[in-house]
Amino acid sequence: MIPRYSRPEMVAIWSPETRFRIWFEIEAYACDALAEIGVIPKEAAKTIWEKGGAAKFDVARIDEIEAVTKHDVIAFLTHLGEFIGPDARFVHQGMTSSDVLDTTLNIQLVRAADLLLADLDRVLAALKTRAFEHKNTIRIGRSHGIHAEPTTMGLTFARFYAEMTRNRARLVAARAEIATGAISGAVGTFANIDPSVEEYVCEKLGLVPEPVSTQVIPRDRHAMFFATLGVIASSIENVAIEIRHMQRTEVLEAEEFFSPGQKGSSAMPHKRNPVLTENLTGLARLVRMSVTPALENVALWHERDISHSSVERAIGPDTTITLDFALNRLASVVEKLVIYPENMLKNLNKFRGLVHSQRVLLALTQAGVSREDSYRLVQRNAMKVWEQGADFLEELLSDKEVTAALSEQEIREKFDLGYHTKHVDTIFKRVFGQS
Repeated sequence: MIPRYSRPEMVAIWSPETRFRIWFEIEAYACDALAEIGVIPKEAAKTIWEKGGAAKFDVARIDEIEAVTKHDVIAFLTHLGEFIGPDARFVHQGMTSSDVLDTTLNIQLVRAADLLLADLDRVLAALKTRAFEHKNTIRIGRSHGIHAEPTTMGLTFARFYAEMTRNRARLVAARAEIATGAISGAVGTFANIDPSVEEYVCEKLGLVPEPVSTQVIPRDRHAMFFATLGVIASSIENVAIEIRHMQRTEVLEAEEFFSPGQKGSSAMPHKRNPVLTENLTGLARLVRMSVTPALENVALWHERDISHSSVERAIGPDTTITLDFALNRLASVVEKLVIYPENMLKNLNKFRGLVHSQRVLLALTQAGVSREDSYRLVQRNAMKVWEQGADFLEELLSDKEVTAALSEQEIREKFDLGYHTKHVDTIFKRVFGQS
């Protein structure tokens, strides 16, 4: 991923230095376990830790060796041997390259998930703060982009909070599913290495042994992980799209923070564009790009082929780095979002009371008018508002068929905004508990 959309902590997880250090730890822990069961000398295991642990692996040197071997793990083991000396012959006993590669990938994904969970916590905190701040800030709800009925800005934030809470639970589950390791040999049968070695290595690295591996860890686990990241990205876009629509000039109910000195256009000095949420929409697409290849990686030949490898070398770092950046950008946008309650009321009143049409419809049916006739009467007066700019309440009060069923007081009562928000507290308790 390009530096523009990268944060250093996540980038570090995917650096060659980190990867080679994890490779070494897997090999060294395996040596400890092999020494414990008498397969290799305990002194050799100690030497491997001492010399390998102190080594500063030379990425350029490993690349140089790989240019000849055409095999990354062999290149690393050769370089490791340059530090360890004769005892290097005990490294990688009974193991296959995928034992190292797959276990390492899963460790990296677990670490990435931990950062992403922290990112989600920041987003959740921002959404919760803004939800309570605007719990009773009335705005018009829209369906199909058209005015529907009143809601509150707090409920909008609460809705996104609930969605991100579900995403957090999904990511916790995906992290648990990916936290497996395999040290099981060429086709997963432990023919040349005891299962106790796998158990020991996994315990040391915070993983659980893969119940049934082949040469690789099954890729349905990875598909689940990346699909979860794709869902989170879509939720980011969901929030971003809402903000972008709210910032439209003719709406302007909310706006990204526009900092002093910021410019919106090289041609038009007046512009204040929703560039951050537009950027988030694009980043969400990048994250979702990983989902289909991850799903296609599930079906490998027999005990393993290498078709998954090139995909994972790209989507592992790119997807987690991008999502890490996007979540932090989203949190910042929500934290600094400028809200315009006066514009919300202005927009709500734009169609002169039409937002109360359902209440009038229901009142007519409860007064004995058939639903078909009630709908006809309400719609007839509503269309005058749409087409002539009339006032909905005044039209209803002057409609003899309506007033034959409802008194003036009964009609006026149906135009109470508070009616629409009377259950906000109940919804908030469902989302946030008693806080």
